[in-house]
Amino acid sequence: MPIEAHSRAPLFQAVASETPSRRSVTLSFNGEALNVPPGISVAAALLMSGVERFRATPVSESPRAPYCMMGVCFECLVNIDGVPNRQSCLVEVVDGMQVRSQEGARDLQFDVPLVQVLEVQP
Repeated sequence: MPIEAHSRAPLFQAVASETPSRRSVTLSFNGEALNVPPGISVAAALLMSGVERFRATPVSESPRAPYCMMGVCFECLVNIDGVPNRQSCLVEVVDGMQVRSQEGARDLQFDVPLVQVLEVQP
């Protein structure tokens, strides 16, 4: 899904005094290249680039975007470099990063540890 062009400015912009470097990091969101300042979170980078929809809810497919920006609300979940359910507010941008919006429910990826079952005799 391409980023929709909006006539208004993005909700978030870099503070000039906080971005002393003209360096930038290039990442892609849903296939579109974005140049953003280094050292910021993926969520901040996407918001600064005008992205307003990070994911869709599993049931109603309602659009969602970051709310708390500190890892509590889970509204900022995206797919980063092929890994779903990443909290974009907690991940720093990396040059070449591939970010995709998360559509609907995702399976949790984890390894089930082998556990020895013990029977208790009364």
